[in-house]
Amino acid sequence: MLGAIRRVTVTATDLGAVERAYSEFLEYRVVERGTVSDSEAAAWGTPKMSGADSLSMRPAAGDDFEFRFVLAPPYPDYVPLTTYGWNASEIMVQNVDAMAARVADSPFEIVGAPRNLSFSDDIRAMQLRGPANEIIYLTEFKKPVPGLSVPVARSAVDRTFIVILGGQTMGELQNFYHDCFGVAKAPVVESRVTTLSRALGVSIETLYPIAALGLDGDSLIEVDEMPAQVGPREQGAGYLPPGIALVGFDCDAIPANAVAAAEGVAVLTGVTGELIELFATN
Repeated sequence: MLGAIRRVTVTATDLGAVERAYSEFLEYRVVERGTVSDSEAAAWGTPKMSGADSLSMRPAAGDDFEFRFVLAPPYPDYVPLTTYGWNASEIMVQNVDAMAARVADSPFEIVGAPRNLSFSDDIRAMQLRGPANEIIYLTEFKKPVPGLSVPVARSAVDRTFIVILGGQTMGELQNFYHDCFGVAKAPVVESRVTTLSRALGVSIETLYPIAALGLDGDSLIEVDEMPAQVGPREQGAGYLPPGIALVGFDCDAIPANAVAAAEGVAVLTGVTGELIELFATN
């Protein structure tokens, strides 16, 4: 079974710009500066990433989650949220409207102003494009929502508790995580995805089929069935893809076909080509 989201890896062209933005406006702190190992690059299937500089940052309140930013070539044609794969990282915050004011004049571009979710007035979220061309959601739960097990924000900006995965069909997305990891299938709802609609040039009121797959550790994978004009993400040969490239989860049983990346860490490729990092918990 998949557990808590442990790490989100994002490719970036300027690690200094990322560090300044996340530390000043999201109160994240640097915990490691390093490089991609040969074994990591091999497990990712990206040999040209070996030796690339990396930067790891964690929220002010805890050490149970980190963003890892890895230096990679630019992808000028990449438009976030318009491809299959890991499309966004959703972070729990204490007050989303206060965060909107805080990032109004920052390296983060507000691509979706604070708004209650279409299926629940008890969840309020906004969307940002970061300095690495990554999409992050800042989400506030006004009160507990039945059926959703989520963490309580321990600081103004806490950890990622949802990652958003886009794919061709709801069936293949749910089937993969159910068959491979025993993740229970979830009801499908119709929801606005404002940033996707804006990127595609359609009404922001457009509804898309989504489902929230519950994991252990108060985490979820939101799977989104993408419209017909969306396709696989392009990437340079031997390099990680642009935007969010990997998502890491605690896992109590590493699948036999996963490739070892480091001690206690393995990598598996998902149904859309997404890279899944697995942290062994036993």
